Amino acid sequence: MYFFVFVENLKETLNLGKKLSHKLNPQSIVLLQGPIGAGKTSFVQGIANGLSISEDITSPTFALSHHYNSGRIPLIHLDLYRLENSSSAKEVFFSEEEEAIQRQAILVIEWPELVEPVIDNFWKIEISYAKNYGRNYEIRDPKNLLTFS
Repeated sequence: MYFFVFVENLKETLNLGKKLSHKLNPQSIVLLQGPIGAGKTSFVQGIANGLSISEDITSPTFALSHHYNSGRIPLIHLDLYRLENSSSAKEVFFSEEEEAIQRQAILVIEWPELVEPVIDNFWKIEISYAKNYGRNYEIRDPKNLLTFS
């Protein structure tokens, strides 16, 4: 099922991420797509807030991944932006997926295009700039868990 949500600002982005966090389980995979500056990492900050993670959430663009353990469910935040070929991206993904399974963590992946074909069950969040301001979110809910009012 797909949901379409418009957010006006950072606060609403964080709240949307937090709302999604309550629907995620250990080993959930969330794919985040959108242009540079669309708010992918801010959305992950909202997820982390909903998981009661106390560490600062920053973009893992250069590190490729950050692991956060302080919340009710661990979070692995992966960013594949710098990887140019699918074999490198898949190698990193499979390593982090194994870690997520072992630790019962949620895995969030920014720039997942190179690995999406090898993932079976995932949430997909596509973020785009709205016409005048704000962001549009298209959320693919694999289990029909979300409701918006």
